Amino acid sequence: MKQTSPLIVTGRDGTQIEVPVRISARARRLSLKVDPARGMPELVLPHGVAPTQAESFVARNVVWLEERLKRLPEPIAFADGTIIPLLGTEHLIRHRPELRGTVRRFDGNDGEPARLEVSGGADHLARRLTDWLKREARGEISARARHYAERLDRRPSRISIRDTRSRWGSCSSKGALSFSWRLILAPEHVLDYVCAHEAAHLIEMNHSHRFWALVEKLVEDMDMSRAWLKRHGATLHRYG
Repeated sequence: MKQTSPLIVTGRDGTQIEVPVRISARARRLSLKVDPARGMPELVLPHGVAPTQAESFVARNVVWLEERLKRLPEPIAFADGTIIPLLGTEHLIRHRPELRGTVRRFDGNDGEPARLEVSGGADHLARRLTDWLKREARGEISARARHYAERLDRRPSRISIRDTRSRWGSCSSKGALSFSWRLILAPEHVLDYVCAHEAAHLIEMNHSHRFWALVEKLVEDMDMSRAWLKRHGATLHRYG
């Protein structure tokens, strides 16, 4: 798998669209797609495709590309007044510059929504909230991943929290687990499922029947959580 220089194609209205290009040994034909998680297009090429052939292919499909890009949902900024999910519960972001610390979380009561109050200057609100969410994700995910690993009599060599776009979690051959911090925005049953999924890979480095039997042993409603990620997972990448 190899990245190369992106192509620039001109849309019908004169707007220039940058199309990243990836060369794949497994590709058998040219493929143009739009990834909703990353909010951008990608051209996948087999080895040996001439640049002129790639450019011609994208140009022939520019109308399709424009339409798909228009359908992408708008990003949701971390700003005062925005509502974001935290472990599946909606929280209202409030900018409180006079507060000490970084972020305070309050549960909703008496008709008031749950909220996240962020201190400091408005220019730093998004960064402060993102950093806080990553710390929350590290705590929640690490505890759950270790719990499920212990139930299988295993121990991960390391647990990392990243901002991955192509997968929610991974397990290396050395037993290192990695997760997307954006899982903190998903319902708890989804977070549990992904942690159990990667813990099961500490035993079965595949997706065999034995692997899925392990996951099903660890969590209930596995199919419901998988369906939620398939239906709503891309939305989690809109935040921030």
